Amino acid sequence: MFKSLKAIVPSTALVAATLAFGLVTSAQATTVLKFAHVYDESTPYHKVLLDAAKEIKAKTDDRYEMQVFPSSSLGNEESINEGLSLGTVDLIYTGPAFMAQSYPDIGLIDYPFVFRNYDHWEAFWNSDLRDEMAKGYQDATGNVLITHTYYGTRQVTANKPILKPSDMKGLKIRVPNAPAYTLFPKAVGANPTPMAFSEVYLGLQQGVVDAQENPLPTIKAGQFYEVQSDISLTGHTIATLTTLMSGTTYDNIDEADRKIIIGILRDASATATKEVRDQEASLVQWFKDKGVKVHDVDRQPFMDIVQPLLKGKDMPWSPETFDRLQAIGK
Repeated sequence: MFKSLKAIVPSTALVAATLAFGLVTSAQATTVLKFAHVYDESTPYHKVLLDAAKEIKAKTDDRYEMQVFPSSSLGNEESINEGLSLGTVDLIYTGPAFMAQSYPDIGLIDYPFVFRNYDHWEAFWNSDLRDEMAKGYQDATGNVLITHTYYGTRQVTANKPILKPSDMKGLKIRVPNAPAYTLFPKAVGANPTPMAFSEVYLGLQQGVVDAQENPLPTIKAGQFYEVQSDISLTGHTIATLTTLMSGTTYDNIDEADRKIIIGILRDASATATKEVRDQEASLVQWFKDKGVKVHDVDRQPFMDIVQPLLKGKDMPWSPETFDRLQAIGK
């Protein structure tokens, strides 16, 4: 009797241990990918990531789960770029201007008046110059440029019309904290004031800054129109969100799953790009219906001031690189 009880005890323990081990290995089988960005949950950029996360989980049979952290919840633009290199995040949205802190040449595409229009922007993203810049960034950081999203064309909001360069003289305008965004206001005599995106609404409301610049969908999502009376269609920058993956993360994902994940993220970017373009086509009237004054602007006087600076000796790229970009699509 006692002998058979002793035989049962270790057998039960072994079963329990086996079950526990099974639970651990099951839990370990799902790798969590952290995707961080600074944008509001209402933006197309964020919404497509939620759909992408579901698709990644399904198509990798739960081997990967992507968790999305919007609205600077894991830090501002500088912090999440640093986190990508430190390995505290796996994926981020950022702009070429912030990539330029590690590889200056790629910052060119975030500067004002470097793209003629959307078609020029799109042609760049399918060019050899794009491939060279992506490789240069990867060589400098180890991180990988996965895809790109059309962020929109940046416009100026203020409590007055901005119709000519002199209208910006002395204007305290919020910009992201990168040289690509400070050059334009400095060139026309404004006072560029770097500020985290999450602080912009309050900064405008309290008069810490007089103005800001962003694409129309972002102006709507950030509700900046509530605290700014005028939108001036300066169209000074055709902007990009890049999707970057930590090099360590990239190397640790097996090739088959990496192909699935990258394909899903590229499809998400294409979806967001289309939605942003559709929104831009309708938002001028939407803002007018809200009582916001929207002004068409002759861009040429602004371009005449800014473009010569882009080939100056103090720029981090060569004049030849600028000329190559201008030649694309012609």
